[in-house]
Amino acid sequence: MNKILEKFSLRARLGLLYAVLLISSVVLVSYYSYWNIWQLFINSKTSHLRARAKPIIDHWLVDQGLTNPDSVQMNFTHQSALVLSRDLTSRDAVAIVLNRQGEVIANGRRLPEEPVAPAPDTRYFRKALSGMNEITYWSEVNGKPVLVFLIPLRPQPGSRHIFGVIQVSTSLADINEILFRHGSMQITAVAIILMLGIAFGYWLIGLSLKDLQNLSATCREIAKGDFAKRTKVKNRKDEIGKLAESFNLMIDKLENMFNSQKRFVANAAHELLTPLTGLRGSLEVLLRGAQDDPEATNRLSKGMYKEVKRLIRVCDQLLGLSRLENSSNVGKRRIVLNEFIKDFEQRGKLLAQGRQIVIQEGPLLTLMADPDLLEQILFNLLSNAVRYSPAGTPVILGWKLIADYVEIWISDRGKGMDNKTLAHVFEPFYRGKNENVTGEKGAGLGLALTKSMVEAQGGTIRIESTPGNGTTVFFTLPL
Repeated sequence: MNKILEKFSLRARLGLLYAVLLISSVVLVSYYSYWNIWQLFINSKTSHLRARAKPIIDHWLVDQGLTNPDSVQMNFTHQSALVLSRDLTSRDAVAIVLNRQGEVIANGRRLPEEPVAPAPDTRYFRKALSGMNEITYWSEVNGKPVLVFLIPLRPQPGSRHIFGVIQVSTSLADINEILFRHGSMQITAVAIILMLGIAFGYWLIGLSLKDLQNLSATCREIAKGDFAKRTKVKNRKDEIGKLAESFNLMIDKLENMFNSQKRFVANAAHELLTPLTGLRGSLEVLLRGAQDDPEATNRLSKGMYKEVKRLIRVCDQLLGLSRLENSSNVGKRRIVLNEFIKDFEQRGKLLAQGRQIVIQEGPLLTLMADPDLLEQILFNLLSNAVRYSPAGTPVILGWKLIADYVEIWISDRGKGMDNKTLAHVFEPFYRGKNENVTGEKGAGLGLALTKSMVEAQGGTIRIESTPGNGTTVFFTLPL
């Protein structure tokens, strides 16, 4: 069954399911309605005939002197029973009277247009003799259905003495005719409802799945390399709308990731090509005979050594980024932060180039962190603060306690960064356009490496900066 359904589209399967459920529900409701109407007609007709028969029987019992059990045997005769059966017989119903032995002692039918009474049913007759009052069943006369009900004959209401049974029967032709017209109209209405409902449901399912088809087409376009494509779903708050929103968010992140990867490869190639170009130029000069000039050879050798150091530094930083992708390379230990910052302050003064390092002490606390990575994070941030801030301005280092984390920050009084720079500052090889840089300009890997070191320990890092008002780098570490 599943293999057969898999050959059809989702729209066809949903349409089939919708059609089956609609047909089942409409048919069940229609059948229930038809059955209730049938029962209503039968109960109404039975109640009407019983209500008509009760006063006739009561009056007949008095007239025939049958209210006394002792007089029943003498007064309950064919003639007296014939009176009762004829009083209960009309063009719609016919009555017969039976004695206790089940013999018909009177038949009320006199005219040809009056209905014919069906033969008594022994099973129901015995129930009536046992004292059961509400006995109704269906029978047939000449192949046509009739409704039959039995009334036990008692001298007095509630008496246990039953001396006979009245059988009243009526044709169901009028009810069947009404129900046939009702059923015909109901079938027509059901057919129209089903056709319109199935057509509307199929259209509605197609309309709902249209956005999924657009999403599929967008996926194919993106698979061809067009990352600018996005699926457009308007004013949908259902599951498909949420899927489209999540899909667009995923593609945004993938596009940013691929663009970042392209920039990384281009920047890495540029960063490695620059010292390699310098090395090639120096080697070409040496090969042309500069090795005979000791002074030129010494100058070129120093330049080549400088470029090799630069290559090694870039490669070490790239390897550091790669290693930190695996958290197993992080060796956490218990660190008393106050003592750690005091030790770092002493070593940081050598890097501060005469600037004052202002410590804004937070609470005394202990955290789990890799001391080597934490020291490298602080050195990287301090180095950037020194490089990008004017000489003589202080660098502020502080920390505070937040929920389950400690937040540490380093702040400078430099020229700050604009929003465009902040958006890319953690990307490898990205360097801002700040020309007022103290010392040698780096490769643009420092903050990327710092971010990886923070995240490898379960923390986060962010930067707040305003052009002209300095920069503050915040990072958190779990306690």
